[in-house]
Amino acid sequence: MEREAILAAVRNMLTEHRFRHTLGVAETAKQLAVRFGADVEKAELAGILHDCAKYWPEDEMKAIIRQEPELPDDLLDYDKELWHAPVGSILIQREFGIQDPDIIAAVRYHTSGRVGMTVLEKVICLADYIEPNRNFPGVEDIRALAEQDLDQALATALGGTIRFLIQQHKRVYPLTLLAYNDLLAPQNGQKEP
Repeated sequence: MEREAILAAVRNMLTEHRFRHTLGVAETAKQLAVRFGADVEKAELAGILHDCAKYWPEDEMKAIIRQEPELPDDLLDYDKELWHAPVGSILIQREFGIQDPDIIAAVRYHTSGRVGMTVLEKVICLADYIEPNRNFPGVEDIRALAEQDLDQALATALGGTIRFLIQQHKRVYPLTLLAYNDLLAPQNGQKEP
């Protein structure tokens, strides 16, 4: 499927507000990809596709999570805001014919992160967090970090997500905690933000 056809299909799946966000993520992902050495075309495409399942009915998302052996059932034990990423990774294969494992993984882990994230996965996760339409306390600090250090910026973003979930008395998905710790691991040369 061509880029323009994918863009048009995604536009029909999202609200106008969410489509603006999607365009912001795609553009930010391209910039981060250039800065940190990821494939720019894959970054843009993953940015366009990352929220394609955002408005899928909850029952359909549950069914996909239960049916797909590559998706862990424990997703259903956590906030449904997490579900659209792994479900989206299945949807892009079925609906758009995307078979590139890099793009599939970037969509799948853009809400949770994971241990051993590729540069492309980090780029999409961070672009989703800092795209220009986002406005919340601390986002400018993370944008500034993203000018210099992808891991530090993403660790700070995930740390913010973890704090938010704790403040809301919501469970934190284990992959997010593991991703956060991995980004700060001594072998990465990172210090806690």
